[in-house]
Amino acid sequence: MKTKTADSKGRVALGKAFANRPVIVEQVSPIEIRIVRARVIPENEAWLWENETALGMVRRGLQQANKGEFVDNAPDLDLDDSLADELAD
Repeated sequence: MKTKTADSKGRVALGKAFANRPVIVEQVSPIEIRIVRARVIPENEAWLWENETALGMVRRGLQQANKGEFVDNAPDLDLDDSLADELAD
């Protein structure tokens, strides 16, 4: 445990473990605060972390790709391009 003194604006240096990291600051009581390192997830990606099924599918796909496990019948990108062209007309 270390004693630190807040400056005139109420700031305290937390040290290298907290440098350039987002933190959550929680006022536990009138005389106590809790500071916890945090990770920030962009709003448009939060759905994935909230959907266990989707997150599991992504993780499984990443594991399979890491092992080099790919499907034999990959999508036909040329066919997809021609379909996209047809739909655009």
